[in-house]
Amino acid sequence: MATEAEILEGLEQAFDYRGDVTITRRDGTVLEGYIFDRRTGKTLADSVVRVIPKDARTRLSIPYAEIAGLTFSGRDTAAGKSWEAWVRKYYEKKAAGEKNIEIQPESLD
Repeated sequence: MATEAEILEGLEQAFDYRGDVTITRRDGTVLEGYIFDRRTGKTLADSVVRVIPKDARTRLSIPYAEIAGLTFSGRDTAAGKSWEAWVRKYYEKKAAGEKNIEIQPESLD
């Protein structure tokens, strides 16, 4: 991420993502976790992203200005889980002649 606009856009996309992301800080440290909140201020130094690390249940606040890179590293658990996707699967099974159609959610394990 090079510009302030790119950093802001990348973090907005990361907030909407429902999987883990890997944040590389400017000091070289790497953190993988789930972004559950962001607070945008007037500058990058005033803005923070709030993360639950993958290997802990603590909550960390990382200033946008400390972020050098961002990678979408975990599976997006919400991908393909929309109402429209459920209805499409239902009608595909119905068209195939299945009876007692029941669509179960997949396990989060």
